[in-house]
Amino acid sequence: MKYRQLGTTGFKVSEVSLGTWQLGGKWGTDFDSKKAEETLNTAIDKGVNFIDTADVYRDGKSENAVAKVVKSRREQIYVATKCGSKLEPKIAEAFTPQVLRKFVEDSLANTGFDTLDLIQLHCPPTQVYYRPEIFEMFDKLKDQGKIQNLGVSVEKVEEGLKAIEYPNVTTVQIIYNMFRQRPAEFFFEQANKKDVGIIVRVPLASGLLTGKFSKNTQFGKQDHRNFNRDGKSFDKGETFAGVDYETGLHAVDELKKVFPEHNNLAPVAIKWILMNKNVSCVIPGASKIEHVKSNISASELPSIPDEKMEQVEEIYEKYIKASVHQRW
Repeated sequence: MKYRQLGTTGFKVSEVSLGTWQLGGKWGTDFDSKKAEETLNTAIDKGVNFIDTADVYRDGKSENAVAKVVKSRREQIYVATKCGSKLEPKIAEAFTPQVLRKFVEDSLANTGFDTLDLIQLHCPPTQVYYRPEIFEMFDKLKDQGKIQNLGVSVEKVEEGLKAIEYPNVTTVQIIYNMFRQRPAEFFFEQANKKDVGIIVRVPLASGLLTGKFSKNTQFGKQDHRNFNRDGKSFDKGETFAGVDYETGLHAVDELKKVFPEHNNLAPVAIKWILMNKNVSCVIPGASKIEHVKSNISASELPSIPDEKMEQVEEIYEKYIKASVHQRW
């Protein structure tokens, strides 16, 4: 495993880390504490030292499972959690310093930690980024020792650019992958200038970039890849990175021709992200131990040759860019 600096947090984190939406999010499966424990321990055994969770993942069960494993290990493991997505309805007016403070207190209770390594605003409406009082409240929490660092998880490049205007924002979590390339155009450069850490989520476009799906693939009733393709429950960009499923399949077929030596495209798709040195870490999720091992293997892959990087760009331009590039 290789490690990179996470902005101004002072944390040196595994470039391939772990996201835990699959452990407790809308993936069509019940929460399995034993499987969660096995997944987390396998990741740590393989060198992962940064784990991302959220209070909304199975109503705190994911936070609790992560904390339980972290406390059982001797290694230094950094835990990032998120707050704000529990709000119903999730509108800008609902985001208040008082409500967010309560969410932080709840996460401290769920984890049993004395302080949170990194708390992230969880994809709030765009208007929230224009309210300084929200960000000022987290400085107070830091002064009280309840959090060490503040970050944001964003849907849009615009939100990321606004967020890094606040000096206490140390990290930005954003979707970036072969099918979502816009963040690398301008945002990464601006974040780098301010030494803001970049955490990349949805690196495999909800599994589409593994190359394992087909037109006949069936997703469970409670799986967001079934019910959220049109953004009915949350931002459409969280599901298949906003790409039309069949269009994505055509693009993946072209990617397979670029990387014929890889039966599983997941490691090379993650390696493609890591080719950008502005990225601090990637947080692919995993519902099986095999997924953890596959994802982590990306760290040991050789650099992708320039000609293949160019071919990926051409596929993005041909199949994907027109429908997603300016939306997020």
